[in-house]
Amino acid sequence: MEQKSLRVLDTNKTFFSKITSTITKMLIPTKVSINSMMISLKRNNLIKAYSAYNLAVEQDDIEKKDNLLKKYEEIYSLYLEAIDKYIIDSVYKKVKNNTASNFEKEALSKYYFVVSLKEKQYLEYKYRKQEYLLKVDYESVTNLKKESTIEKYNKFYVSKMDSLYKGLLKNYSVQLADTVSSKLETIDNIYNKIFTTLESYISEILPIKLRINNVEDYKNILDDYDKYESMLVGKLDERDKIRQKMVLLGLSRQLFTHSLPLIAAEQCYEKLINDVRNLIVNSKTKPKREKTFELFIELIEDYNVRLLSTKVYWDKPEKREKYKNFWDKYKKIEKIKNNKEQTKQKQILFFKNDLKENDNTIFKKIIKQKLVELGAMKQIKNCCKTISGKYKKQIVEGI
Repeated sequence: MEQKSLRVLDTNKTFFSKITSTITKMLIPTKVSINSMMISLKRNNLIKAYSAYNLAVEQDDIEKKDNLLKKYEEIYSLYLEAIDKYIIDSVYKKVKNNTASNFEKEALSKYYFVVSLKEKQYLEYKYRKQEYLLKVDYESVTNLKKESTIEKYNKFYVSKMDSLYKGLLKNYSVQLADTVSSKLETIDNIYNKIFTTLESYISEILPIKLRINNVEDYKNILDDYDKYESMLVGKLDERDKIRQKMVLLGLSRQLFTHSLPLIAAEQCYEKLINDVRNLIVNSKTKPKREKTFELFIELIEDYNVRLLSTKVYWDKPEKREKYKNFWDKYKKIEKIKNNKEQTKQKQILFFKNDLKENDNTIFKKIIKQKLVELGAMKQIKNCCKTISGKYKKQIVEGI
């Protein structure tokens, strides 16, 4: 479905423009009513077509399935066009005539943002446009208060949204790997889009899936989902935001294994770990730094357990061997029954490993100090005599 070009224009208050404006205001309610009826009609047709197609899939009727899929896709396209027309004929004209509410103005602003993607990121535009239009009508469906219609529509809605979000995440994963795309759009912006997309799905789509499907099907993610929901209460600081993104990545390993492939998820984890390093370096007080270190340990463990331990392909064999050695040490520490000692040994293992993995000189100095505090590194005071006869002290770290 091609997008119609829209632009809000200032009109001169001439005699004819005033008459046009007055007539338009009178016609808007009628157009909205007609559009609502058309959307409702096409929505009902869509639900029937989707149900018929799903039945053919269940029955594995190949010939019938192909014909019904074609019919379903045509009806889906007409349905989206009807919602699009509603936005043009109502919200757009209300904004133009200065009769729109703040909500309607914001809705149109989002609409323009989606449309603006068409020239520079067509794939993203294609998925975002459908997502936007479906969300616009979803509000109308839930307000109908007709349980049978809502139940049938929800099945279609969740299925379609799943495919759209998977498409978006695949697109962003490709952009992360594609250096040409990275020049057009900063890497940080792509990371933000990945996390925003995950957040939107977990907040808006997953609750509907949990409501209409068997909860047992999602028992592997319920703990993480509850953890994520608990983070939505109150004001979040930088640490909380990073922890929230970490939980989102953990959920993505279950929900979007192929759409957000391991290599892209790995880059996202590394981005978060680097953000925490910077937070630690920039912490003004010791209590804040200690709390950030707790997050650092939590994030490193999550990264290793959820992702690196499942990694099959390594671009360099020596990296794989190095990680196997690390993982063996981690599994031994997991067997320690004393929780306090186990935590201490994990910290030592993670800190020592991080010294080899990052190039931040200031952070390395802080990590070495932590290892000294944990008794895993010693500071050796070395005195030497200078040419002038004065003694000079140096501190040398040794593991």
